[in-house]
Order: sequence, then structure tokens, then C-alpha cells
Amino acid sequence: MALDDYTFQPDDDWVEETPQHKRKLRGRGALGNPTGRFESVEVVYDPDDEWQLPEEPDRIPTQYYRDHSKSVVTTNDSPDVGFDASLNPYRGCEHGCIYCYARPTHEYFGLSGGIDFETKILVKTDAPQLLRKKLSSRSWQPQPIILSGVTDPYQPAERRFQLTRQCLEVLAEFRNPVAIITKNHLVTRDIDVLSELARFNAVRVNLSVTTLDSRLARIMEPRTADPPLRLRAIRELNQAGVPVSVMMGPIIPGLTDHEIPAVLKAAAEAGAQGANYTILRLPWGNKELFESWLEEHFPNRKDKILNRQRHMRNGKLYDPKFGSRMRGEGEYADQIADIFKKLKKRHGLDKPTPPLSTEHFRKHPEQQLSLF
Repeated sequence: MALDDYTFQPDDDWVEETPQHKRKLRGRGALGNPTGRFESVEVVYDPDDEWQLPEEPDRIPTQYYRDHSKSVVTTNDSPDVGFDASLNPYRGCEHGCIYCYARPTHEYFGLSGGIDFETKILVKTDAPQLLRKKLSSRSWQPQPIILSGVTDPYQPAERRFQLTRQCLEVLAEFRNPVAIITKNHLVTRDIDVLSELARFNAVRVNLSVTTLDSRLARIMEPRTADPPLRLRAIRELNQAGVPVSVMMGPIIPGLTDHEIPAVLKAAAEAGAQGANYTILRLPWGNKELFESWLEEHFPNRKDKILNRQRHMRNGKLYDPKFGSRMRGEGEYADQIADIFKKLKKRHGLDKPTPPLSTEHFRKHPEQQLSLF
């Protein structure tokens, strides 16, 4: 659908200006805004005709659009995801991670998986109310909900709209378990709610630490928390009694794989209780976006990185096959799996964790509270 079909109109006060930088698109992950795969028309400029070329912008504003979705909890039956239900308060993500496998989802709205994905954020303003309605329905069977499985629930928009916090408050009222995946230290803002959920074994937080190199993080994940802040988040959550693990997702072969030992050691010292990882996934237009990014930032390593990626993906840059799309296949993928497993054991990150509990779920918390 085109954006107009959703009748999203950005309010004037919903525009956050991006400061001007010396380099074009600095502060953004993608280097361009390619046409989505569902579009029938593509505008191509002649690079030799200076009269045709559009003027390059000095800055790219972030715009927020109201998303009028009628439901907020989605389900899947993928055999290699590890969860059935998820909640995404935001579509698109200002973090701008160049490797983000969610980028192609913006193409369903007539937008690009490039700069549009980072600058046109769809905000589900009714998410807390829709979640309450879902948990109160007769059809809801208590089960863990993932926040969010697609885009980061603690991206910059959350400071303004606080939808993730409001959804967590609803989950805490019902005592419905939740697992969180984030790269942002902002998750510590909600330690009060997370601690309440932890009392009923109803929460687990996964901090994504892809690199300890702050310089690399700035160009690979330009608007995420600095790596030391993510480690601090692990420490603060652990000290508050909130179960927390480290997620090295994704590992980029030839670029970040050598950091596996350092990341796991640092996470364990910060108080992480578990660890997991995924391998770089490049569905649809992500391939071209990632290749352009490598050419800009790591031209000398580009071929090495892409060749290793192909080695793990059956000769392609991406293979969506269930069972291997998260971890890859082949000798190099096996080496990563073996190293990760041994280092988890060395740092005490391989201890079994109890499954999130639905034992204390309350169908109608407001009615039950009224009894007191």
C-alpha cells in the first residue's frame, strides 16, 4: 500500500531535525533511498546531466506518522524464531542499523528500505489500548510476547511517545510474560516495571551488543547506544534483579566475528546470565544497501566480507531456508557456532534458564484489584 492509503499525516510538531553534517547522510546507516520492490515506476537520473540531478539535502528530518493499526499482537509459526507472539510499537527504526533485516518491511507501504526506513517512523499510538483489549479477550491464551522482534522498542521515538513503557505497564497488570530485544540503554528507564514482572518470572531482556568498537558502531548502527552504555544497561538490569542476556546479533563475517571473545567476556563481567547470536541476514534490497555501505566504509574488506557471507549462505548473500537462515551453514558457520559455545561455557553464560511463566497471569486485573 502507498503511504496515502494509510492516511498517515505527520503533525508539524512531530518532526525532529537532524543536524547538518560534513558528510552526506552522516548519522544515517543507509547511503541512499532505493525504489521499493513493489513500485512499478523508478526515477533514474543521468549522472552526466547536471541539470537532472536533484539537489542533495543538507539534513534529513525524522518524521513520525500515526499508524492506525486495528491490532497490535502478531503471531507467526516460523520453526526457527523461538516465539509465537510479538508486539511492535513502531514500524521503521531510527537506529539506522545498516544490516537490519526489517528494512524491506517499509516497502509494503510504498516506502524505501533505505533512508525512508530510518526517517519515516510509523507510530502505533493505540498500542497500549490494543494490547489491553487483546489480553482481556476470551481467545487470548497466556504466552510470552516479544518486544519487538522486528524494530527496536527503545529506539529514539520511545523517549517521546513512551509506548513501550505503556505496553509494559499493561503486561505487568496482567502479569503476562514478555521478552525484550534492544540495543538501547533507555531500557533501564523502565526498571521499575521490569522488576515487578521479574517477581513473577515474567520478563527477560536481551541486550544486543554487536561490537565493542565505538567507531564501528557509529557508522554501522549510527543512532544506537554506544557499546559501553549497553554493557552498563546489562549491569543495571542485573543489579535490579531483572534477568538479562547478551545477543550478538548479527555477527558479520569478516567484520565483527573476531570480537566474539571480547563481547562475551565483557557481557559476563557486566552480569549477563546468557548469550545468543545470529548471523548477518540480507533479504531483498538489503543486499544492495549493505554492499554500498561496505564500498563506502570498508572497500578493502568488502570482498572478504561478502565472500564469507556467501560461504555460509549456499553461494548467495542470503538464503531464507528455515533451520539455517539464523546461523548459516558450512565450515565457517560451524566454526562460529563452536567458538561461541565454548566461550559461553568459559564465561558461565551457558546455564539453563527457566522458561517465562504464565502461572500468575490475571485475565481481568482491574476487577481483581477492586476486591481490595
